[in-house]
Amino acid sequence: TGNSPVLICAHKSNVTMVTWKISPKVGGPCTLGYRADHNQTDRTNCSDSMNWKSRPDWDPALEIRHVGIAHEGNYTCEVVTVDGNFPKTYLLSVLVPPQLTLFCDGHGTHVCKAAAGKPAAQVWWVLGGNSTPKEESHGNGTVTVLSKFTAHSTGVTNATCVVFHPAGNQSKSITC
Repeated sequence: TGNSPVLICAHKSNVTMVTWKISPKVGGPCTLGYRADHNQTDRTNCSDSMNWKSRPDWDPALEIRHVGIAHEGNYTCEVVTVDGNFPKTYLLSVLVPPQLTLFCDGHGTHVCKAAAGKPAAQVWWVLGGNSTPKEESHGNGTVTVLSKFTAHSTGVTNATCVVFHPAGNQSKSITC
């Protein structure tokens, strides 16, 4: 999330037309078009965050500014030349890094929370102990993982929570 990916189309000479057909998982479809004989661009139902990276007659790449979960879906570029049609399709999936918090509950138990990640994060404790992570799914596709650490020995007061996620790993330590 937050990055600005660029989706590349086929680079061909003597382009007649370029069309981006976008079918997001949320909301309706949109199209961006370029017609070379009139040097004309057109857009239908596309948000301002989706646009040509530069001029479509130079480079037909699509840029998505500040990508979010709502941008997930299928993106197809079709370049038309005198030699034929050249389609290229992308399936855009957005990773959302979880927000990591580590705290002590009222009973001196270590609690690690990896909030609103996509996909769900994996939570581990550095020291051996018992933990059963619980997942809570949200309507937007993100998942919060909550893990409570119970030490094998009663003398353990310091614990480190490690969160593994495709968007980046994180760790925090706390003494309860």
